[in-house]
Amino acid sequence: MKTILALAFALAASFAANAQLYKWVDKDGRVTYSDQPPPSQQSKQINVPAGAGAPAPKSAVERDKDLEKSRADARDKAKVAAERERKAEFDRDNCNRARAYLRTLEAGGRIATTDAKGEPALLDDAQIEAERAKAEKMVEEACKPS
Repeated sequence: MKTILALAFALAASFAANAQLYKWVDKDGRVTYSDQPPPSQQSKQINVPAGAGAPAPKSAVERDKDLEKSRADARDKAKVAAERERKAEFDRDNCNRARAYLRTLEAGGRIATTDAKGEPALLDDAQIEAERAKAEKMVEEACKPS
């Protein structure tokens, strides 16, 4: 009895797994597909396995994995964007400092630095000119567009 019941169930499941599809050409010459046979025309019956052409639905575990992957991707993108913004801010600060130093050198007047012994020393005109050339290079490198 159990064998007959199992066989009947398997047979019913196999019929449910195949969907019926009908194909016919209408009076205008268009090919039409439907799950219902045409009322007054001859049609060809096509057996299509269930789920053909459609992806199998994802399980809850697969959906959770996909969701976690998309969250991880979003976190990675946010981290990269934050790092890029930090670098851009650092570059802007370096550019501003280099320009301020160049303006100081171009303003004229006396410029003092600290010598190797830690004592203040005034720069002469040649030293100021050398520092200005260095500052111009620093501005050029620090302020170039990235």
